[in-house]
Amino acid sequence: MPSIADKLTSSRLLLAWGILFIIWITITGSLNFQELFLGIGISLLIAWLTLPRLRWLNDIKLTPSLPWSALQFFWIFIGALLKANIDMARRVLSPRLPINPAIVEIQTGLQSPLGKLLLANSITLTPGTLTVDVIDDRLQVHWIDQGPGADLQSATRAIAEPFEKYLQRILL
Repeated sequence: MPSIADKLTSSRLLLAWGILFIIWITITGSLNFQELFLGIGISLLIAWLTLPRLRWLNDIKLTPSLPWSALQFFWIFIGALLKANIDMARRVLSPRLPINPAIVEIQTGLQSPLGKLLLANSITLTPGTLTVDVIDDRLQVHWIDQGPGADLQSATRAIAEPFEKYLQRILL
């Protein structure tokens, strides 16, 4: 009977292989049989060689809905990215340059370091916000336009909630 460590190792290996294989397909841009066969082998070899350093993969919930949840997160992120870019373009092109910068604190329910990292990076990659620090379950974020009365709950709702909702489906 396989131990829990064996199951985690094989799950990590499969997940790493899947991620690397998707990257392979994306980079090659080909669904040619020879390319796919080579990609399977190379991504499996790399996953096996790097497995001891992939402990962070333990934070990912390996469920049948993982691909769908990851895709949903990706689309939410792309939507937030487009919305933030349009907002920043409007601010830059405005003669008055309407900004009210401030450092705000937001709270996260994500427990894993990987979850906090993905949330912080998602916030930083959207124009108008920059994660400055992560302290326990709080993130300090530079926000280019803090609205009036932006307390912890309203800042969390405005900045992190769209991302966190989907990250909680993916991560422990």
